Amino acid sequence: MQVKPLFAAMLALSCSFGALAKVTPEQAKALGDTLTPIGAEKAGNTDGSIPAWSGGITEAPADYKKGEFHTDPYADDKQLYTITADNMGDYAKLLTPGVKKMFEMYPDTYKMKVYPTRRSASYPQFIYDASIANATTAELVAGGNGLKNASIGVPFPIPQNGLEAIWNHILRYRGTDAQILRGQAAPTASGSYTLVKTDEKIKFLYSRPDADAVQLQKDNLLFYFKQVVTSPARLAGTALLVHETMDQEKEPRKAWTYNTGQRRVRRAPNVAFDTPGTASDGMRTTDDFDMYNGSPSRYNWALKGKKEILIPYNNYQLHGADIKYEQILKPGHINMDLVRWEKHRVWEVEATLKEGISHLYKTRTFYLDEDSWQVSLVDLYDKRDQLYRVGMAHAVNYYDLPTLWTTLEVFYDLSSRRYLAMGLDNEDGVASFDEEFSVKTEFTTNALRRSGRR
Repeated sequence: MQVKPLFAAMLALSCSFGALAKVTPEQAKALGDTLTPIGAEKAGNTDGSIPAWSGGITEAPADYKKGEFHTDPYADDKQLYTITADNMGDYAKLLTPGVKKMFEMYPDTYKMKVYPTRRSASYPQFIYDASIANATTAELVAGGNGLKNASIGVPFPIPQNGLEAIWNHILRYRGTDAQILRGQAAPTASGSYTLVKTDEKIKFLYSRPDADAVQLQKDNLLFYFKQVVTSPARLAGTALLVHETMDQEKEPRKAWTYNTGQRRVRRAPNVAFDTPGTASDGMRTTDDFDMYNGSPSRYNWALKGKKEILIPYNNYQLHGADIKYEQILKPGHINMDLVRWEKHRVWEVEATLKEGISHLYKTRTFYLDEDSWQVSLVDLYDKRDQLYRVGMAHAVNYYDLPTLWTTLEVFYDLSSRRYLAMGLDNEDGVASFDEEFSVKTEFTTNALRRSGRR
């Protein structure tokens, strides 16, 4: 693994949380110069297979209409090569352990279609400005279980430890208010499935252009989230409300559920960590949602460095309205003919379960796209140190904002040879980022009760 001098110096000192002081003004000068405003290397790689960053997607394609699914700006790209079980050895350095395991388990059907690298990630200028400002002020608190002196942008664009890197993922920009009609399915080994549909509303407080670091710390809130199951009928009306805190040591996440059978709202302190996710058939944990969310307190986090690997990227084909769910969901894994892979630089972050702490996953290895801080791949290991699950995030640039976010997240359970696909929206409508939700109307316990009634 090759690491630039600035990163090498930091990594040498960052063996554990608290080993470093904040980024100095001199170090921060690299942002917008040799580094992008959110901390990626501007330059391409040595052989040119990763190009220099030139701002990402700065305008929507001419054929895009707001409110519709995002058209593919790279539809004319020619595929470079295909990786199969037969030739995967030739590309071993570009493959994570989880990806290699998928070839081992599905040698006849699993493949990777690799395309030219397009560094499409882009963000509004106010995100860039705030990220540069955060670099010299943001601090972890409560042993890394919270932060302060940061708002709006990436809190740690020049990360000095694994905790800072995972906070960058948690707080990456995804708009201010969003409504997502999300479908999820957990196909059996034969490929049959029941589609579970949810209506999700999110109000991001941290990312608002007028967000103030002092006020965020005072209110101790990062975002509001409400999820209502709309189908199938037996689950319809089940609802969840989350108030996510900024310092989870000071005040843990607040959560409530509404159960249609009991017709009651209940506090739900267990909606965290390795509690099974909503209607997931036991195929993911609560903190698997969005690839990782919530308190990082149960793990020791190590920043292992940067590497070049193949990750799912610019997956507009998976995103389109012309694709049906049955075309995506296949036995064993999703339809790999629809997945675009590209070579990108990623930060590798390893989370190791603390001594005496319980969680389904003993070790988690995250691969974070340097251009967006989106977790692109994650390898999940059990208590026997065996690879247990593999998570893959299929991202696109929602260039009406703009932001790079997932269109589909998939968690493969290796022991059951099943998987959970989350984010299916092709037949239901694209996410809306033009909302302006009222907290009182949408994110109170009374609002949860109203939303959950059939």
